[in-house]
Amino acid sequence: MLIKVLLIFLVVILLSSLLPWLEKLGIGRLPGDLRFRLFGKSFSFPFASTILISLFVLLLARIFK
Repeated sequence: MLIKVLLIFLVVILLSSLLPWLEKLGIGRLPGDLRFRLFGKSFSFPFASTILISLFVLLLARIFK
């Protein structure tokens, strides 16, 4: 169980560091992704992009099972 939690944590860190590159591909700018500025800082909550990526990973997992 601990291994799975650590793996998820590492994947989240990896995806958040790749977010500027992924935004060039359209990930993070879909309808349902929230972006706003507050006190000079930019915040991003990519809800729709997360669902899309999760469905893609699920499809890959089912294909290569």
